[in-house]
Amino acid sequence: MSESAMAGELLREVARLYVRAQRAVADCCQTTSTQCHILTELARSGPMAMGELGSRLLLEKSWISRAIDSLVALDLVSKAPNPADARSWIVSLTTAGKRRVKSLNTSLDQHAEHLLDGLSDRDRQQVRQALIVLLRQLRSDPNARGPLPITDRQEASPCR
Repeated sequence: MSESAMAGELLREVARLYVRAQRAVADCCQTTSTQCHILTELARSGPMAMGELGSRLLLEKSWISRAIDSLVALDLVSKAPNPADARSWIVSLTTAGKRRVKSLNTSLDQHAEHLLDGLSDRDRQQVRQALIVLLRQLRSDPNARGPLPITDRQEASPCR
């Protein structure tokens, strides 16, 4: 197996296990993974049109609509008519939604801390540095930035 194939397999396995563990922690906060994605994206980016939120999270219109409605019913998200487009809604976190995100982030941060607790100080610093480098690379990768317009998908696809 080539070094790049081993690195790819390692990254996929780390991401898979970490996401699985984080989903279990998020579930303990009475938040589904979809709700968690919506809440954290709104916390990170602020109020936005529901369609934009769906695009950012790669969720179909019906999925985002149902998920937002469930969050509105829980008083975690509010929905208001979009002044720029009468056919769409602007969604934002409520005060309770901001508290939920803070609680969720605290739980997820504690989980991450627990994972690193078993490492030596040197190993913990190396992992931290490697994650910073990987994050920088991912932020410069167009594939990690979100969906491409439909017309650009075939041209930019690494699948040939």
